[in-house]
Amino acid sequence: MEEEKPWALISEVGGDLGYLEELADIVKRHFQVVCYKDFLQNPELHGSRIQAVLSWKYHPAAEPSLLRLLPSLKVFASGGVGVDHLDVPFINSLGVKVANTPGVVSDSTADIAMGLLLASARKILQGHQIATDPKTDHIPQSLMGVEVTGSTLGIIGMGDIGYKIAQRSRGFEMKILYHNRTRRCATDEHAVGATFCQSLDDLLRTSDFIIIAVKLTPETVGLIGPRELSLMKPTATLVNISRGQVVDQDALVRALRAETICAAALDVTHPEPLPRDHPLLRLPNVLITPHIGINTYSTARRIVQRMVDNALAAVRGSPVPDEVKPQ
Repeated sequence: MEEEKPWALISEVGGDLGYLEELADIVKRHFQVVCYKDFLQNPELHGSRIQAVLSWKYHPAAEPSLLRLLPSLKVFASGGVGVDHLDVPFINSLGVKVANTPGVVSDSTADIAMGLLLASARKILQGHQIATDPKTDHIPQSLMGVEVTGSTLGIIGMGDIGYKIAQRSRGFEMKILYHNRTRRCATDEHAVGATFCQSLDDLLRTSDFIIIAVKLTPETVGLIGPRELSLMKPTATLVNISRGQVVDQDALVRALRAETICAAALDVTHPEPLPRDHPLLRLPNVLITPHIGINTYSTARRIVQRMVDNALAAVRGSPVPDEVKPQ
């Protein structure tokens, strides 16, 4: 039976870039796997067998030099929603399909967005540091946060993740505004109490908290720059769970230093991680997490299972459920 399973290339099992054992087991139920390091030691042995690459945490990367060593490759299955790291037209030109895993990451990413918003607004990290500091003998008056309940939330990008953020925000009785390329139907808007802003400028001027949940495309690179930051309230907080390149980070540093805006909470930066001397790391009104939006056990299992489902469909010649087409 083992010999009948198709072959797949993965990063590794364990390690910082590899699959947890339980996730690797999901792949091994359906594929014979070759780890990247083992493949590089003998590409001739494995290259012609491999029909699927299952890329986890961007590894293995879809480098042309690798793909050309895989003449039988049928699919490059990427874990996660974003495909900005993939040259889809080039991969397709090799006769290889590309797949991602939309939907399964939405809940955990929406959760981290709300977590960042709350942690920044209520100074939870600073509170922890004060509470655990051996020198602390009183609670400073400076540990005052911003009220979340009843505030105005602006969501930039109302796809699946943005919509789930809106659903969560209702529990805080927030007024929800959103800006999107296309307006949601009236039923969707009514279900979460969201109001469409045709103008991004209007959303920026009005919101107390702004969450960016757009895909990274040529149109969204630098979407939030000096002009957009200047439109925000001086009491506003910017939350980014999209991609680092969507925000002009130099402009963000200037805005935070000048108190043009109140604070920023970021699960994404560019690059990742930031250089250790980057000014964002030293600002007291910035909260940064290392791109952990999808890092839950449940989400990881769902991602890997979806990668496997997509890869099996391609190997069998069936329609790939989450095939990514060139834009």
